[in-house]
Amino acid sequence: MLQGLSRCLRRLPKWILQRRGFTLCATGALQSPLEPARLTVTFRDLAAAGADMTYRAGIVGTGGVAGMGIYDGSEEDIGADPVDASHAGGYAASDDVELVAVADIDEAALDRFGRAWDIPAERQYRGHKAMLEDADLDILSVCTPSTLHREHVEDAAEMGDLDVVWCEKPLACSVGDAEAMVDTCDDEGVELVVNHSLRFYRQNQAIKEAVADGLIGEVSSVSCGSPMELLRVGTHVVDSVVYLLEARAETVAGHVTGENQAAAHLTDDHIDDAAAGGFVVTDDGTFVTYDGTSRRDEGTFHHRFNGTEGRLVNAEDGWRYWAATDDGHDEREAPTGGYDDGHEEAFANAVDHAVDLIEGEAANRSSGRQACHTMEILVGLYASHYTDGRVSVPLERPLKDVTITSW
Repeated sequence: MLQGLSRCLRRLPKWILQRRGFTLCATGALQSPLEPARLTVTFRDLAAAGADMTYRAGIVGTGGVAGMGIYDGSEEDIGADPVDASHAGGYAASDDVELVAVADIDEAALDRFGRAWDIPAERQYRGHKAMLEDADLDILSVCTPSTLHREHVEDAAEMGDLDVVWCEKPLACSVGDAEAMVDTCDDEGVELVVNHSLRFYRQNQAIKEAVADGLIGEVSSVSCGSPMELLRVGTHVVDSVVYLLEARAETVAGHVTGENQAAAHLTDDHIDDAAAGGFVVTDDGTFVTYDGTSRRDEGTFHHRFNGTEGRLVNAEDGWRYWAATDDGHDEREAPTGGYDDGHEEAFANAVDHAVDLIEGEAANRSSGRQACHTMEILVGLYASHYTDGRVSVPLERPLKDVTITSW
C-alpha cells in the first residue's frame, strides 16, 4: 500500500510535498516519517490537488500483440480494429491503469494504433526514448521484436521513472542478453514481468497449487506441445511446465526441423526460430517431452502430467483430472477453482498483477529471472540439435551467448 501511496504523492506539486514534510530523493524515491497525522493530511492534499490516482502505461511497438491483433503470417492479417487479447486490451480492462502513450518508428503504424486506442497525436512518439523522457509512465509494455528487447528494456529501466516493465516473450535472443536485462532492472529497482501468459490464467494458478499439494502424487513424466515455432510460440508451453512443476531443468536434448511458418512477411530473412521438439529432465527427475513441430492449423497447446496418484490433462476442452484407484483411473472435477480464463483474460490479469507489484501486494509471478531459465531450455534444445549431444542446464559460456533470432 505504501508504495502505491508513494507513487500518488510523487505526482503532487513539490511545494505541497515539502510543506507536509515529504522529501524527494535524487533517485526519485519518496522519503517520509509516515506518521498517521501526516498521512491523513496527505490524503486531503491528494483530493484537493486532484491528483491522478490511476497508473500511467505506455507501449513501445504497435504490432499484433500490442493491440492490433495476433496475426499468422502476413501484414494484411493485422486488423484495423483494436483487439482485446493484447497489451492495450489488458490496460483497457483495468480500472487502475490508463494507456496514455505509444511509441514506434513507423508513423503510419503509430497513427493506426492511436486511432484504434484513442491515443492523441501528442502522445504518439517517434521512438521509445522520446516517450520515456516525456510521458511520466509507471508501466511500460515492450512489444517490439525480440531482437530489440534488450535495448528497449534497459533503456526503460535506466531512463524512465518506471515501476514495471512488461516485456513480450521471448525475453531475448540469448541467455546472456536476458540475464543482462534482469540485472539492469534489479539495479534500477524495476520489476521485469515477462508475458508468458499461461502463468496468468487463474485456472493454471489453481492447478499449480493442487500439484504442489500432491493431487497427483509424485509427478513422473510430462508430455506437452504447441504449434511451431519454438521461441515465438513454444516458449509458452515450455515455461508453463517448469512453472506448474516448480522445477528446474538439468538436462536438455532437442531436434530442430528448420521449418518456419510465420516469418515470410518479415523484411529480415535471417530468422533462426523454427519448429522444434525434444526432452527435458528436471532437477527432481521428472521426464518432460515437448513437440513443437506441427503447423498452426494442425496443432494446439496441450499438457499431460502423469503422477503416482493420478493425471492431469489440458487441451482444447480445458483441464481434466483422473484420480488413481485400485481399478485404474476415475475422472473427477479438475481443481481449476472454477476459472476458465482465455487469452484475453490473461492480459487483463497481467495488468492487475502489475498493479499488485507496484503496490507491494504480490511477488512477481512471471519474473525476468524465471524467463532466463526458460531461455536456457530453449537455447539448450537448439544447441543439442546442432552438436548432436545433450546439454546441461544452467548453461555455461559460450552457450549463454548463442543467439537465436526471432521476432
